[in-house]
Amino acid sequence: MPCEHCLSQKKTERSVDEKKKLINRLSRIEGQIRGIRQMVENDAYCVDILTQSAAAKSAFSAFNKELLRRHMESCVVRDIKNDEADIDELMDIIGKLMK
Repeated sequence: MPCEHCLSQKKTERSVDEKKKLINRLSRIEGQIRGIRQMVENDAYCVDILTQSAAAKSAFSAFNKELLRRHMESCVVRDIKNDEADIDELMDIIGKLMK
C-alpha cells in the first residue's frame, strides 16, 4: 500500500532500533509543539514562546540531520552501487533543508 504522505513510491527499510530512535525524536518534538501551543493558549510571554519555538526548530533540525545522514549512508550508497544514483534528488532535499 503506497504511503499517503509520500511523494515518492520508493521505500527505505529501517531496523527496529533506527525506527525507535527516529520515533522517539519525533515524540519529543511533538511534545515541544504541544507545549508551545499551550503557552499560546495561556498567553505566555512572547519571548518565552519564541525561546521554546527555537528549541523545537533545533530539535527538528537535529532529526533532519540524522535522517539525511542515514539516507546518504544507505539509500544513496545503494543507488550508486546499482547505477541508479539520483544526484538531483539529493541536491533538492539538501536545498530544502538549508532554507
